[in-house]
Amino acid sequence: MKIDSNDFGVKPGEKLNLGKRPTNVTPLCKSKKAYRKLLEEHVAQLSALQQLQYASGQYALLIVFQGMDTAGKDGAIRHVMSGVNPMGCEVFRFQEPSAEELHHDFLWLANCRLPERGKIGIFNRSYYEEVLVVRVHPEMLRAEGLPKELLDEKNIWKDRYRSIVDLEEHLHRNGTKIVKVFLHLSKNEQRKRFLHRLEDPNRNWKFSLADIHERSYWKDYMEAYEECLSATSTTHAPWHVVPADDKENARLIVSQIVLDALDGLKMEYPKTTATRRKELDAIRKRLR
Repeated sequence: MKIDSNDFGVKPGEKLNLGKRPTNVTPLCKSKKAYRKLLEEHVAQLSALQQLQYASGQYALLIVFQGMDTAGKDGAIRHVMSGVNPMGCEVFRFQEPSAEELHHDFLWLANCRLPERGKIGIFNRSYYEEVLVVRVHPEMLRAEGLPKELLDEKNIWKDRYRSIVDLEEHLHRNGTKIVKVFLHLSKNEQRKRFLHRLEDPNRNWKFSLADIHERSYWKDYMEAYEECLSATSTTHAPWHVVPADDKENARLIVSQIVLDALDGLKMEYPKTTATRRKELDAIRKRLR
């Protein structure tokens, strides 16, 4: 089964309406067995492409995951990247800013965690939190220590969108391919997943009262996401809105998006020169 990742893309300049984007689609596989088989095929292809990426050493891949609580970010990363060599991949989770981070610009931490060429970097949440959660809770913005003249809440979000787009264009010009995934979850499905966490003792640790507090801002978050994704989806770093109510579907779609991104890069294994061949022949003779 071929999944067209373009079906989930946000076109540059598109005015996004998340209410018209599905949070669920028809199951991509007819059975659990078919799902596991297709995901295994995707994982195997991804493993081969990552090996090529590492060997060529010319491109970095940055995958950005955003979504509401319980949207399935952890699960998507765990399942989709299960075949990736850990030496060529790093996952970084963005959390509440530390005192050190608050003394720097809002993109400083992201710059410190970018993947080097030949490797994959995954941001579980990201610098986009600075135009999402900080926008929904403007008191966070006022606590960041910015000069008063820069705290114009009418313009600061557009300024930050511009900074993000500029950074991503800069990364593109320097060999970093960026894949951005918004896991689009319905409010009702989130409720079910919260209840499941409460009822399962092994998942209680994943639940906090803060999760319920943020749920009360659902409408504000959807508006923030709509504007953010519309303003920052570009040709070189497009957003993908992935229906997330069905975790298996979401993982298949995400894996296809990542595969398409890597497969679209002009990568090849380093060619052996005549000098190198002589060295290898000499080594072969010594070993024999």
